[in-house]
Amino acid sequence: MSGAAGRSPAEAGGSVDRAGLLAAYALPDRETPRVRMNFVMSLDGAVALGGRSGGLGDDADRLAMGVLRTLADVVLVGAGTVRAESYGGLRLRDENAAWRREHGLADEPRLAVVSSALDLEPGLPFFAEAVTRPIVVTHAASDPSRRAALAEVADVLVCGETAVDPIAMRDALAGAGLPQILCEGGPHLFASLVEVDAVDELCLSLSPLLVSGDAGRITAGGHEHARRMRLVHAIPAGDLLLLRYARRAA
Repeated sequence: MSGAAGRSPAEAGGSVDRAGLLAAYALPDRETPRVRMNFVMSLDGAVALGGRSGGLGDDADRLAMGVLRTLADVVLVGAGTVRAESYGGLRLRDENAAWRREHGLADEPRLAVVSSALDLEPGLPFFAEAVTRPIVVTHAASDPSRRAALAEVADVLVCGETAVDPIAMRDALAGAGLPQILCEGGPHLFASLVEVDAVDELCLSLSPLLVSGDAGRITAGGHEHARRMRLVHAIPAGDLLLLRYARRAA
């Protein structure tokens, strides 16, 4: 399913299935550290509807998200996204967990949250409902008492001196045996990864909605950069479009 022109029979019919998406989003290898972004966006660029991204998606978008999580070693999110989207424990569908077992992977990818302020309560569903022990990524200048409290419910990675260093974070996750990183936002975390050229792929669901209002973009903050990507696929799923872009080879 590579290339903008080629379309499979499933694409031509405007529908998608799990097997087709597993093939479409397949990784070239599992050893090379890779940061893959997953976002949904409206036709007019809104990243949320009613304050949450879930209102923009549909069954096809959720199917693609499940496939992307199935292929990942770790699902990475910002602290704001954990609060806004009410992230709980990550539980894949039975067939996705079975696929992972067949390919020598744990039943579930691990969850990781990035936070400078560490304003996360240890009792949040993100920690309390986690199938496997989550990860908290922070920096050396964060509150040591907050780090200690969160270390009771998560593995804490210190990446950077006064701010989280995205490259150090990627390398630390890879060093922990989690090289395939799926980042689900939010926009500030995405922007920080773009700024240091750490984004290898963007998997974008283009929702057939016009939202208006003042919802933000899929990136927020940071400095302006132009990072050219190449189109890997564009898969119609009803009126929604599943886009996969990858970084251009140097």
